[in-house]
Amino acid sequence: MGSRDSIGQVAVRPQSVAGPVAGLLLGATLWGVIWYPLRLLEQAGLAGLWTTLILYLAALAVVPALSWGRSLDWSGAGRGSLLVLALASGWCNVAFILAVLDGAVVRVLLLFYLSPVWAVLLGRVILGERLTVIALATLALALSGAAIMLWDPALGAPWPRDRADWLAASSGFAFALGNVLVRRLQDVPLLAKTAIAWTGVVAVSALGLVLLGVPLPQAGAAPLLGAAALGALGITVMTLAVLYGVTHLPVQRSAVILLFEIVAGALSAYWLAGEVLGAAEWVGGALIVTASWLATRRGSRA
Repeated sequence: MGSRDSIGQVAVRPQSVAGPVAGLLLGATLWGVIWYPLRLLEQAGLAGLWTTLILYLAALAVVPALSWGRSLDWSGAGRGSLLVLALASGWCNVAFILAVLDGAVVRVLLLFYLSPVWAVLLGRVILGERLTVIALATLALALSGAAIMLWDPALGAPWPRDRADWLAASSGFAFALGNVLVRRLQDVPLLAKTAIAWTGVVAVSALGLVLLGVPLPQAGAAPLLGAAALGALGITVMTLAVLYGVTHLPVQRSAVILLFEIVAGALSAYWLAGEVLGAAEWVGGALIVTASWLATRRGSRA
């Protein structure tokens, strides 16, 4: 999740789980509060797409140091799969950043966490995984939660209420697609997939700047340096922390811990922005989080 991508598979559990748990909590907390420095950068004159481009260019600059002594060979994978992984990861991160800049933080996080549901459907389409009764029940639970959150009384139907809702939901879908492709590209080294994902973020954000005609930032040197530092240090630390945790803990346990991102987002949004959840977010969010947990347990058994 250092970029919002699946970045690890379960390895051998260490004798002590304190380190991996701490890593996951650190990564989840940072992702839950990253909206705040992003909004500060925007207030300083750095638009969301420019911030995203600088963040991931800075993160990519750190890859040579991270890859010291490790393989970045992705020649064993099909170009089509790598391209889709890059684009899915790119849209996931760009959409997420724009969503937390424009929308209510916790609502964005909850809609993003529909991603395990999309992963179930994509796993069926792309990997040929069987849809069990539990999987179908999980889908129904999560979609019920989404319907409650998105219910529009004027339409008499669930529908995203603004651009932030669309961005958050599509970010979760792209995240799920990235997860499925990461599982499919088993022969590609982990760091190589991370570099591909970050490259995709740079490409999608740059394309967005061109297509939308976003002007050059009017920010001074301090915000530009701040964005670069957040990318080189923040994104890298978030990546390494989550990598370490998910590599040394069972999938179902790491996924539950990573849901702490919603807690961190809710508390920080309340304290720093005065955001308060409505009844629809409480009820719908509880159903989505429960479905996410069930979907992950199913995936770990599979």
